[in-house]
Amino acid sequence: MALQAASLLPPAFSSITKEGKYNVSVKDSTLFGLSFSDHLKAHFTTSALTCKRGYSKEMGLVRAQQTMETTTPVVMKGTREGKKTLRKGSVIITGASSGLGLATAKSLAETGKWHIIMACRDFLKAERAAKSAGIAKENYTIMHLDLASLESVHQFVDNFRRSGRPLDVLVCNAAVYLPTANQPTFTAEGFELSVGTNHLGHFLLSRLLIEDLKNSDYPSKRLIIVGSITGNTNTLAGNVPPKAYKDSKVCNMLIMQEFHRRYHEETGITFASLYPGCIATTGLFREHIPLFRLLFPPFQRFITKGYVSEHEAGHRLAQVVSEPSLTKSGVYWSWNKNSSSFENRLSQEASDADKARKVWEISEKLVGLA
Repeated sequence: MALQAASLLPPAFSSITKEGKYNVSVKDSTLFGLSFSDHLKAHFTTSALTCKRGYSKEMGLVRAQQTMETTTPVVMKGTREGKKTLRKGSVIITGASSGLGLATAKSLAETGKWHIIMACRDFLKAERAAKSAGIAKENYTIMHLDLASLESVHQFVDNFRRSGRPLDVLVCNAAVYLPTANQPTFTAEGFELSVGTNHLGHFLLSRLLIEDLKNSDYPSKRLIIVGSITGNTNTLAGNVPPKAYKDSKVCNMLIMQEFHRRYHEETGITFASLYPGCIATTGLFREHIPLFRLLFPPFQRFITKGYVSEHEAGHRLAQVVSEPSLTKSGVYWSWNKNSSSFENRLSQEASDADKARKVWEISEKLVGLA
């Protein structure tokens, strides 16, 4: 299994060292009365979320670039009858320059009811992608965000707030997938790249922007974290490598539920995760071996019947963003063969409330919020 049920934390937290930027010591945490460090020695072996030894505090961090949209945000306006017409919704989508993120941005933009903030590492790539997808200029803003740098996350939030736009929905979509890596790579702060980007970067972003979501006057505020079948260990795909990516997805789904428990009743924000289907042709698999990229799409299309196009997957994620019928909080959404949404069942591991609380608390320390 990706994570052992006997441990309260995903193996992704297994080799955190004291060299990390925020000087978090594993000796500060305990599991069942045992020191976290002793527990690590006994049970954990994976290197995901490892702080790179010898990490230099002088390491250059990727700086966010401020990008301001010139159009004025749409506001609530009174009609002649004295009624109010709803302004456009404002949604941030991470990783919106390709794949699922771009398809979702396109689907939402086509409704004319949303302004999309495309939060991406490569500004020019995102601009070309938006233009190629036919997204009208007035329907999107591109802002720099590198989830592998916690400093970049902070700068993105500052820049977004300076833009004056409201935040109605946050979609945590971007992901790093390194299936053939023999050695771990690391984020600016020294965390294993997959978990540092997919989980910790999104966790910090969500925690910082929760106040903006609270302040939204939109009728249905939502925070959506894209999950994966690989993070659900009650499936075949949840029990095969690569481990770091799977651990990051388990963290994503645990954190979604913890957000729900901590904030939904107080704020009315809908918290949800989803698996839109297997997008076998997505660029997420670009690091895989050529033979896999050749055979995986027809395997999913004709054998498992689980194949979903980027267009259809984007439409599904857009439904979770905007459909009135999908406002239930704390849900992991999936779709059947008829493309009808349903509440999927999470594995015991990915729905463990105590584990979710522990992941939350340690994540807070790692990103400097505790």
